[in-house]
Amino acid sequence: MTRVNERIRAPKVRVVYEDQQLGVMSSRVAVEKAKSVGLDLVEVAANANPPVCRVCDYGKYKYEQAKLKKKAPKVANRIKEIKLRVGTDTHDYNIKLARAEQFLDQGNKVRVRLQFRGRENAHREIGFEVLTKVGEDLKQIANVDQAPRLAGRAVTMMLSPLPKEQRKRHFYLSHGNLVDPDDEGDEDIEFDDDDELGDDVQADANEGDKAGE
Repeated sequence: MTRVNERIRAPKVRVVYEDQQLGVMSSRVAVEKAKSVGLDLVEVAANANPPVCRVCDYGKYKYEQAKLKKKAPKVANRIKEIKLRVGTDTHDYNIKLARAEQFLDQGNKVRVRLQFRGRENAHREIGFEVLTKVGEDLKQIANVDQAPRLAGRAVTMMLSPLPKEQRKRHFYLSHGNLVDPDDEGDEDIEFDDDDELGDDVQADANEGDKAGE
């Protein structure tokens, strides 16, 4: 929103006054018309060709726009997280990605974290390989906002959902099991948000590490 009286750039503008189209005219003529009725010329659509300007009281217009902005619903940027391990098996990996797709399809951003333990720190390139694969497997539902990067003893990556009409899911869950999205027999897909997927697999891995140390 620009007060054209004070700063004018476009040689010609389309002018609206009291919801009536006054047509396209030079900016100088438009400013003179606004001043002739004791009002301002306010640019309300700078990207239009030519830009659209409204003859109105600038202070009142600015106040009304501020009120509309306050009434607009606020959208919280929520970030969900899924955790992987170097030894995550194929089944658990698919379940994790199903959960990631669920979060993304709900409009959330997703942070993918792969944590290293013990001797795994000597092979951190594996973490980058796994997260690169995640980004590739989810490319039809998410953009990679932040490429895999090292953060302490973990590699992280940030994903954001594609526009709703472009999203395509591949990993589905039904009662905790993966299902084929092309199988028309599975219409009711249930998710348990309180269930931490893969904990049993990770707990087994923890016990294995302890036993080997």
